[in-house]
Amino acid sequence: MNVKIQGGGGGAYGNTGSCAATTSYLQHEDLDRLQQGEQIEPFFNENRDNVPSKDVVNNIDNNKAKLCNDDAKFFVITVSPSAKEQQAMGVTKAEQAQAMKDFIRSDVMQKYAEGFDKGLNSKDIEYYGKIHFERNEKGGDNLHAHVIISRKDVTNSKKLSPQTNHKQAGKGAVKSGFNRTEFFKGVEKSFDQRTGHERAVKETFEYQNAMKHGTPKEMQEQVEKAVRQEKVVARELNDKRELKQELKQEKEQKRGLSL
Repeated sequence: MNVKIQGGGGGAYGNTGSCAATTSYLQHEDLDRLQQGEQIEPFFNENRDNVPSKDVVNNIDNNKAKLCNDDAKFFVITVSPSAKEQQAMGVTKAEQAQAMKDFIRSDVMQKYAEGFDKGLNSKDIEYYGKIHFERNEKGGDNLHAHVIISRKDVTNSKKLSPQTNHKQAGKGAVKSGFNRTEFFKGVEKSFDQRTGHERAVKETFEYQNAMKHGTPKEMQEQVEKAVRQEKVVARELNDKRELKQELKQEKEQKRGLSL
């Protein structure tokens, strides 16, 4: 599961002004789908499946009380499941799209809200999602979602930045910022629980993060965890092969007796 938090600089995700350009960019696939006679996936939020783009722009742009001109006004989360993960979300594109909406609402945005450690839930976040069905370089499906998220909560009173580092100075200290590590881990775990997807240790965020940024001890722990899992899988495959061979032999014996 590839999850990115984007925003800043120029281009499609420039976020110190209006979100109109970003909203327009996220509709780039709609015309092609219409021309091909395919259904468009409109913007959605916590409670609505069909949110007009003008409402997205108005609601995000007007939810910026006490923000300075050069402050970020919104962020964009991109959620891109792998081919295996897409299969776990359903058989048809329609099933996968609905599963993605449910996942964004119930898991991604809930974990996002919890990441600030301020007692927030997904209903407290002003956000609008858009599902895309682009094809990848190999011609396969590339279902993914983009979520535009306001810098302020739905009450327009709390500033929420996922680009502020999570900190806890000491015992009894007030936590601040956004815990990105727990967010990524939580999203991945929620997806696996929701879909029943069996994830290899080496495919987990925890393993890959340890390999890139972990201490030698953390790296070793993850390697050992992966080895243990691989041994279990190898034993299960061997047991299946042995059972298959036994059944084959029994069948051949029965055939010989019948002759």
